[in-house]
Amino acid sequence: MQLSNRVQNLAESETLAMSRRANELKDKGVDVINMSLGEPDFKTPDFIKRAAKEAIDKDFSYYTPVPGYKDLQEAIARKFKRDNGLDYKPNQIVTSTGAKQSIINVIMALVNPGDEVVLPAPYWVSYAEMVTLFDGKVVELKTGIETDFKLTPAMLEKSITAKTKAFLFSSPCNPTGTTYTENELRALGEVFKKHPQVVIISDEIYEHINFQGKTFSLAAIPELFDRTVTVNGVSKGFAMTGWRLGYIGAPKAIADACVKIQGQFTSGACSITQKAVIAAMDVDPSEIAPMREEFRKRRDLIVKLFKEIPHVEVNHPEGAFYLFPKVNKYFGKTDGKTTITDAKHLCLWLLDEAHVALTPGGSFGAPDYFRLSYATSEAKITEAVKRIKTALAKLY
Repeated sequence: MQLSNRVQNLAESETLAMSRRANELKDKGVDVINMSLGEPDFKTPDFIKRAAKEAIDKDFSYYTPVPGYKDLQEAIARKFKRDNGLDYKPNQIVTSTGAKQSIINVIMALVNPGDEVVLPAPYWVSYAEMVTLFDGKVVELKTGIETDFKLTPAMLEKSITAKTKAFLFSSPCNPTGTTYTENELRALGEVFKKHPQVVIISDEIYEHINFQGKTFSLAAIPELFDRTVTVNGVSKGFAMTGWRLGYIGAPKAIADACVKIQGQFTSGACSITQKAVIAAMDVDPSEIAPMREEFRKRRDLIVKLFKEIPHVEVNHPEGAFYLFPKVNKYFGKTDGKTTITDAKHLCLWLLDEAHVALTPGGSFGAPDYFRLSYATSEAKITEAVKRIKTALAKLY
């Protein structure tokens, strides 16, 4: 069977691939600690579950409007105003089956063959694949641990050309945990003001896991509001990964285009999930602050433990729940049987040797690193890092 060139050129998600390999070992009885997936280990809050049960009892079991129930759009608009100072109208809001679908809807709505999309690297694994899937050109802006993986205005200015259609980034960032301050984002905003053709796609899915305080949205800069798409969802901050709902606030033309696209793909998101998310949008963010504080404790623990491993460099992530260590000093080392060639090889070796599942950095645009999620218990974090440290000590 001859598959399309498009699907043959599409890379498998590295995070899902590593998780699959970990599960295969688990099925064989191996005690694997899986730190490859970014999934909170908390339970969905009870007030959200109650709203879902009420929706079931009230028979919300029919097709939903493609952009979402109107009362959900209104709730998201209230959330944007309360938390971010953004005045999106309900008809500028589109809900989808997860923020991943929200982002690819926007990419499909914007990118023509040859259009350039600027991605600060490291970036989330799916960004680049989404752009290339629709024949766009990825422009990587390489950053490193030396600058906390942050982009400077000068770097951004040099990356923008007449072909630049969009800029796509996350803050707090997956995979690095890097979180831009308001002043840093305003400085980048000054560059964007000079290039009105560039649409900004701001992925704020980790908004509520920001250890610095409140997350600043680029769309809050008045001159940028009409060309910024703000992406968010409930998977991370509300521990609702399986519920599958993301959303955008966008210029009306982009929102309408996403509705058109989604109408031909999946139609509206799950009815019960939508009703549950209304409760999530209307709650004061202080209700979910305990989860953030638990992530902060885990962040402090894993950074401390990794700093005790020789030849590994780590930053001090200010958000999300990932650590992105630089491990290239282990490339070329051997245990006497295997010589480590790159980060992917190192991750596979550690899976076999230490029984810890990690994600190599190459798929994030940073081949000298790997990513691990600390969205798990302190006991598992301690045991996982102990196993990694013990295994790496075998390399010489």
